[in-house]
Amino acid sequence: MKTVEYGKENREVIMLLHGGGLSWWNYRSEAETLCGRYHVVLPILDGHAGSDADFAGIEENAERIISLIDREYAGSVFLIGGLSLGAQVLVEMLSRRPEICQCAIIESACVIPSRITRALTGPALSASCGLIRKKWFAELQFRSLHIRDDLFEDYFRDTAAISKSNMTAFLQANAAYELKPELRRCRARVRIIVGGKERKKMLRSARMLRQALPGSVLEVKEGLFHGEYSINHADRYAAEARKMHRA
Repeated sequence: MKTVEYGKENREVIMLLHGGGLSWWNYRSEAETLCGRYHVVLPILDGHAGSDADFAGIEENAERIISLIDREYAGSVFLIGGLSLGAQVLVEMLSRRPEICQCAIIESACVIPSRITRALTGPALSASCGLIRKKWFAELQFRSLHIRDDLFEDYFRDTAAISKSNMTAFLQANAAYELKPELRRCRARVRIIVGGKERKKMLRSARMLRQALPGSVLEVKEGLFHGEYSINHADRYAAEARKMHRA
């Protein structure tokens, strides 16, 4: 699995898992803020631009990252954060390895599966696949995601580089993911974050995660859309990560 790393000279590791259709730059600003103290590792999820493997599933991504942590960081890191698809991968990691990290930040993870959404993903992408690589269409999509303007070129370049098969695979996996009962074994200190302007399904998912993770903290970021917190408010996100270290 390919990674982008900041602050490699530092001992304590923070790993941040980007959202679906994005890439490591999802967390670039956090990495630049935190690298003075932490070794920040930004994996590129399978099937995304710059990755070294096709997307085979959330579970497979989780297992590959666990193997990376075992190989490079003695089986555990200080903190793992994840957004959307990356947050689902993180939840799966916590289910498989309760002590994979000391702290975790789960942002906007959907854990309520939808068969209808999964079934419609393929036909919808078939109809729009040609448009995805057109800049005017990418700009419309970008605006709908509420991502800050300076990230558009990164977004357009990397979204256009994702194959139709990989995009279909990770969108279907995102729609089908559900909680595993083993998540209750998690030993990390967990913060669950969701935007106040997200879909009701996302808010319900956040509450389900809170119930499944005894001792976790749920915070609704009022006025924010899906993914907007880590992407557009990196200073606040980094401050929360540092605060978890002091807790």
